[in-house]
Amino acid sequence: MSDIVYLGIDLGTSRTSLTSSTGVRTTVWSYVGYPKDHVARKKFGGRDIIYGKEAVENRLALNLHRPLAGGSIKVVGARDSSETKHAVKDLLEHVVSLAKAPKGSTIYAVIGAPAEASVEGKAAILEAAANCIDSVIVTSEPFSVAYGLDFLDDTLVIDIGAGTTDLCRLHGTMPQPEDQRTHQIAGDAIDQTLATLIKEKHPEAQFSINMLRGFKEKFSSVSPKMDEANVMMPVKGKPTQFDITEEVYKACYTIVPPTIAALQDLIATYDPEFQAKMRNNILLGGGGSQIKSLGLAIEQALQEYGGGNVTTVDEPQYAGSNGALKIALDMPEEYWKEFDASVAAHAGGAEDEGDDVI
Repeated sequence: MSDIVYLGIDLGTSRTSLTSSTGVRTTVWSYVGYPKDHVARKKFGGRDIIYGKEAVENRLALNLHRPLAGGSIKVVGARDSSETKHAVKDLLEHVVSLAKAPKGSTIYAVIGAPAEASVEGKAAILEAAANCIDSVIVTSEPFSVAYGLDFLDDTLVIDIGAGTTDLCRLHGTMPQPEDQRTHQIAGDAIDQTLATLIKEKHPEAQFSINMLRGFKEKFSSVSPKMDEANVMMPVKGKPTQFDITEEVYKACYTIVPPTIAALQDLIATYDPEFQAKMRNNILLGGGGSQIKSLGLAIEQALQEYGGGNVTTVDEPQYAGSNGALKIALDMPEEYWKEFDASVAAHAGGAEDEGDDVI
């Protein structure tokens, strides 16, 4: 019998993280690039596909794809083009290869998806996984975070990614659809808001969305007393300093109101005897959890609903993939046979909410 390698994958819009039973932990920027012509292919040493940070840094020579942004995996109702499907498949195959599984190994993987991922989105994951994973289970990203940290009893989990903010209500059992919420105000939306605010205040400044993402990651805060955000942007080619402190604060704070609304909805529809306990056991994860003072801002916004307590995960980059691996290792063998990736993909993916999701 071949060796079994277990993988936990957090399939993110901007970054995809992998934790494997082989001891590998790594993160890849969720970008795939294809050389534009034979000159570009020569530049990359004959490689046909360029991944991650290298692809972004060489994007002018590539047909660059960020396949999870706006695709069916992240956006309900979206339809994937053939190019998007191909790029998702290539990205997932690359991520799986990083686990360095011994040749001939059987690969079982748990992959995190948005809390309210559509049937089409789950089917897209199964289709992409069919050629590189023997059996795959799709689970909600916030549930993976909670499972990895053993926050499974009367807990509200917030997982803030680039494309979506996912929330999950946990009460000692597998979460059901009514226990989960997703909204679209997340990292990408903050970037777009920041771009709009800067254009309004500093119309002469030149910048790219990648530049703004770097500014946000360095200065992001929802504290009224945040450090000054002084950045350099060119004006007609000349590097110029700008103070974008107010713009960064306003852009980052846009995530608070919809998150509070989703939290309160999950609390209000929970057993009233346990609402206070759940409100005081909120777990904040995902890349967006690194926005300074976000946990405190959420606690302050919850005051009108009776208060709350927020704990921020220590390892936001790997909390989802660590939890997914833990799920994989705890899953009985018979479950893996049921969720055979190639069979599910060729059958058209998930036929209903229970076919491939925990």
